Amino acid sequence: MKYRELDRANNRVVRLGLGLAALGRPGYINLGHAEDLQSDYDVDTMQRHAFTVLDAAWEAGIRYFDAARSYGKAEVFLGSWLAERNIEPDAVTVGSKWGYEYTANWQIEAEVHEQKQHSYDRLTTQWQESQENLGSYLDLYQIHSATLESGVLNQPDVLKELARLKQQGTAIGLSVSGPSQRDVIEQAMQIQVDGVDLFDVVQATWNVLERSAETALIAAHDKGMGIIIKESLANGRLTNRNQSKEFQQSLACLQQEADRLNTTVDALSLAAVLDHPWADIVLSGAAGVDQLQSNLDSLNVNFDDQARSRLQELSEPATQYWQTRSQLQWN
Repeated sequence: MKYRELDRANNRVVRLGLGLAALGRPGYINLGHAEDLQSDYDVDTMQRHAFTVLDAAWEAGIRYFDAARSYGKAEVFLGSWLAERNIEPDAVTVGSKWGYEYTANWQIEAEVHEQKQHSYDRLTTQWQESQENLGSYLDLYQIHSATLESGVLNQPDVLKELARLKQQGTAIGLSVSGPSQRDVIEQAMQIQVDGVDLFDVVQATWNVLERSAETALIAAHDKGMGIIIKESLANGRLTNRNQSKEFQQSLACLQQEADRLNTTVDALSLAAVLDHPWADIVLSGAAGVDQLQSNLDSLNVNFDDQARSRLQELSEPATQYWQTRSQLQWN
């Protein structure tokens, strides 16, 4: 894998990273998540499983790892793994996020799995928690799912505190979700504190179904921001696990192109993202070594004009995509 600079802080990364949303907590919305964890949610068992996937990712050359305060024990697992493997902080880039609190109490079924609050108090509290879990490994701290509705980009105390963290050497970013991703990115690009651009990185959803943020992501990249792409497999919808009747025609198209290019549906879908030079990091959300190895094959796909044309036809309106996502079940 070849390195590139992620952000203005010169954090060096390779183009495929590993997100820990599916590894740090027993319940998640990815299709087949319960099967991935073999329905064994003992904390020690899950930590050993996470270590196995992290080991495989490291061996494969992955050097960016992405967590969040709301990903259960993801920060704890990641921090423990980094320390036990004696990995030097300069050898790895670690990002985490603040703004959501994990509230499922290690249960699969919960009335509320995570609770969102973009306040100054939550930022300062969760920053301390992330520091305790990740320490000197933490390179990038991101607002988790910034939206226009939350108003976080208009809170002077929050923006000033993020600027203070940036001055101390931590890169600052935001993740975005929902049909208004583009609008949030465009607003974030304009934010300065004391004449300095605040945000170094934006993390957004882009996949062959949901392309609405593309123009804003290109503009952010041109401005010098690092771009991290999440949910490239649409929480499993862009894999053979998606057996919904409504998706079978699209799945058949993906399978035909994957067969033609001698790869898998998931690797093809990831390759479609990697095809864009503005995508600095594309996150694998693998919850097992087999998934990770299949995702890694995306780096070797000879993505071509025919694949670009056929997969372009799968694009959905943003409102339709996010409505479907909102109906995915925690498992």
